[in-house]
Amino acid sequence: MRVVLVTITALIMTALLAPVVIIARLCGAKEGPRSIYAWATRTWAHSVLVAAGVRARIHNPERLSREKGAVYISNHVSWFDVFVLAAELPRYSFIAKSELRKIPMFGYGAEAAGIVFLDRDNRKAAFESYKLAAKEVERGRSIVVYPEGTRGRDYHLRPFKKGPFVLAIASQCPIIPTIIHGSREVMPKGSFRIRPGVIDVHFLDPIETKGLDYDDRADLMMRVWSRMADWMRDQYGIGTDEHPVAEVGERTA
Repeated sequence: MRVVLVTITALIMTALLAPVVIIARLCGAKEGPRSIYAWATRTWAHSVLVAAGVRARIHNPERLSREKGAVYISNHVSWFDVFVLAAELPRYSFIAKSELRKIPMFGYGAEAAGIVFLDRDNRKAAFESYKLAAKEVERGRSIVVYPEGTRGRDYHLRPFKKGPFVLAIASQCPIIPTIIHGSREVMPKGSFRIRPGVIDVHFLDPIETKGLDYDDRADLMMRVWSRMADWMRDQYGIGTDEHPVAEVGERTA
C-alpha cells in the first residue's frame, strides 16, 4: 500500500512542480536557497517522505554549509538516501545517473532545477559533468555525490570512485562526509516494499580541499573513506573489509 501511495504522490508532485521549474528556468529566475528551484525540489522530496511515513533525524545540522558551496559525500543503500537529503539540505544539486534524464517530465524538471546528470559509461563525459558541477559549487550551490557509484545491499562502506574528489578539488570547497542510516530498513535495494521509519543523517566534520590539486585526489579520497568507515564502525558497529579504492577495470567516475 505504501509503495502505491508514494508512487502516486511522486507522479502528482512531478506533474505539478516540473512545469514550474521549467518555466522558471526559461524566464531566468534566479538561483538561491530561497529560490523556486530549491523550494520545488525540497517540496517534492518532503512529499515523498510524508507519503512513505518516513521521518528524518538530523545530527549535527550546524555542519551544514549554508553560506557557501560544499560537496556532500554520502554512503548509499536506498533511494531514500536521495529523498531524505533532498528534503533537508539548503541550496543543493545532485550528481545523478543519466538514465534518470529519460523519465518523462521528471528528467526535464530535474535538469531545470539544476541536477547534473552523469554518463557513467563514458569516462570523458563523466568528468565533463564533474567540471560543470564544480562550477556550480564555486557559485555557492552544494553538490551531493554517492562515490560508491550504486546502492549497496548492506551498510558496509564499499570502494569509492575518484571522480567526486576531482570535483571537490576543482571547486576548492569543503567536503562534508555524510552517513545515512535507517534507509535500508525503509526500502532496501532490490525491493519495492516501503516501510515507515526514521532515517538518521549524520554530518561529520568538514574536510577542506583548499590548496589541493589533481594529484591529491587519491589521498583525499582515502582520507574521506577512512573517516566514514571508522565512524560507521565506532557508532553502528558496521565494519568493512573492502579496499577504499575501486579495482582496476571498474568504472572510476
